[in-house]
Amino acid sequence: MTEVEIYTDGACSGNPGPGGFCAILLHAGNEKVITGAYKETTNNRMEVLAAVEGLSALKRRVKVKLYSDSAYLVNAIEQHWLDGWKRNGWKTADGKEVKNRDLWERLDKLLAAHDVVFIKVKGHSDNEYNNRCDKEARAAIKALLDEKV
Repeated sequence: MTEVEIYTDGACSGNPGPGGFCAILLHAGNEKVITGAYKETTNNRMEVLAAVEGLSALKRRVKVKLYSDSAYLVNAIEQHWLDGWKRNGWKTADGKEVKNRDLWERLDKLLAAHDVVFIKVKGHSDNEYNNRCDKEARAAIKALLDEKV
């Protein structure tokens, strides 16, 4: 099975506030960069959206190593929070509505379509692709704010 690496990051200028995301897909020496931004969002939404957009770009079932500096994203998968939320009718352990449910539902469908392993990386450290994702996500926010609307 084909293997792809995806690095993701989300950023916000204020939380909530303008936010951006980036996913960098790597396969067989090729690279694809996906970015976007929203005028009013949260950092956590951008972190999950980066993973959703990265996985959405895949055209067929593949093995994926998805790298993220977001504990929110990685723990939701690796510590099976997502499974618990679904079992509990999209409620958290303390009975509250799961935030960003729309994105978690999209991610859940994408995870079923691929063989994905999530890997937590230290943010703003020495990981080249994580640093690039952060830079691209912040550039997407700047481009959005610089638009003449």
